[in-house]
Amino acid sequence: MSSEVEAKEVEKKDILEDGNEQVKEESVVKDPENGAADSKKKKKKKKKKKNNVKNIVNFYPDEVYPEGQWMDYHQDFNLARTTDEEKRYLQRDVENQSHWNEVRKGAEIHRRVRKHIQNKINPGMTLTEIADMIENATRKFTGSEDLRAMENPKSQGIGFPTGLSLNHIAAHFTPNAGDKTVLKYEDVMKVDFGVQINGNIIDSAFTVSFDPQYDNLLTAVREATNTGIKEAGIDVRLTDIGEAIQEVMESYEVEINGETYQVKPCRNLCGHNIGPYTIHNGKSVPIVKNGDTTKMEEGEHFAIETFGSTGRGYVVQDGECSHYGRTPGHFPTPTLNSAKKLLKTIDDTFGTIPFCRRYLDRLGEEKYLFALNNLVKQGIVQEYPPLVDIHGSYTAQFEHTILLHPHKKEVVSKGEDY
Repeated sequence: MSSEVEAKEVEKKDILEDGNEQVKEESVVKDPENGAADSKKKKKKKKKKKNNVKNIVNFYPDEVYPEGQWMDYHQDFNLARTTDEEKRYLQRDVENQSHWNEVRKGAEIHRRVRKHIQNKINPGMTLTEIADMIENATRKFTGSEDLRAMENPKSQGIGFPTGLSLNHIAAHFTPNAGDKTVLKYEDVMKVDFGVQINGNIIDSAFTVSFDPQYDNLLTAVREATNTGIKEAGIDVRLTDIGEAIQEVMESYEVEINGETYQVKPCRNLCGHNIGPYTIHNGKSVPIVKNGDTTKMEEGEHFAIETFGSTGRGYVVQDGECSHYGRTPGHFPTPTLNSAKKLLKTIDDTFGTIPFCRRYLDRLGEEKYLFALNNLVKQGIVQEYPPLVDIHGSYTAQFEHTILLHPHKKEVVSKGEDY
């Protein structure tokens, strides 16, 4: 930012060094007659910013990554965890130090990718351009630009296909090859992407809109997610979290094109716990009261996500599939040679990390759709088609990953943006 001082301007620029933001002041005299010199400085500045998208270890050479936002457990039955904090924390944290650090590494990468892309997403871009921008930055930060050249391509990289779901599509849409969908000013787009480090997955999402008439929809869902995070904790019943989320979300209304809608939770979508190389690990965190008395447990790793809609608040599968995932377990060997070959590529490159068709294209796989469908029919691979509410409705999503430590919870993916 700049201000006039005796007909001259002083420009301050932020310089990112070793992963820490440090502000240095540099006086640059702007002269209308010296536009060329000023232009060169701007180009230099752009180049410097671009160079900050590189392997995360360049910013953290000691491989120790920043902690997320710490939050106390506020429930009465959890108060004792704070009073005997030191004893419990030291014992457990030593055991989990490596795991927590890898999760934090993924979270720091997620934050940096968000910072890199958020001001660059604009109407007129194709969804493919946006997906490439997000995924290429993730690959750069994780050092996984070429999976075929990695000794272990499953060691770190993209956590799951980048969801870019528009309007009534709530989740599980990413463009397949040849998709020419363009983001428009009047669209509401969910941006859901993941980072994984040795199978420890960060799952975090936000919603992009340009028209201010959608602001209340986004606020409702953001606040509902924050409520879910606040209510989450050791020994908390899942249904109680869902009830609190539902109460907050349904308290909002949004006026779109002159018509008023109550914001409804998408009742058959939910958060989930996360396991090693497993994005959905068995427990679901509802966003409505559903009577599930299952409890969260110490040491668990959850994605708290909520979806709000101006439609019926219920999604169904519809549209061309792009998301797939290897089903855990043992299955008979495929009979088709093409299916055997494709399965080996999937097992060697992704394991049980979800993937999409574009990732197979990138690996050089050709004419694989018949083989992929064959693996789906045999149950070896699971397909995840887009999840949609009624046409003409709008949906929004916000999501964070949390860790349940013995003494507090850590909102590990929390950033300055959301």
